[in-house]
Amino acid sequence: MQLGIKGETKVMVNASNTAEAMKSGLLPVFATPMMVAIMEDAAAKSVQPHLKEGQTTVGTLVSVKHLSATPEGMEVRAESELVEVDNRRLVFDVRAYDEKGLIGEGKHERFIIDAERFMEKTRAKTEK
Repeated sequence: MQLGIKGETKVMVNASNTAEAMKSGLLPVFATPMMVAIMEDAAAKSVQPHLKEGQTTVGTLVSVKHLSATPEGMEVRAESELVEVDNRRLVFDVRAYDEKGLIGEGKHERFIIDAERFMEKTRAKTEK
């Protein structure tokens, strides 16, 4: 896995992804949980082509600041850049922008996992 891998995800702000709709606030502005979700999406998709068959990544840590509100009708773009690789741990710088500039930034960590083993462990939680 090479440092510098970049990813991007875009979304339009609408009634379904506002703070009000997502229960993270009372206002009709782009929700922080949605900003985090598109940052994670950009990171996950950026490294997926570089993994072995049967592998994927899971998010384990997000530390971001939501710096500016974005109203409905604007596009938000999240960017990620892989800045650290420590065995299976991947660390990304993440940023989000609306049409007027930077709205969020921080760090995101993902781990490379074997998808089937991960799901076997998860399904085992339902067994008694």
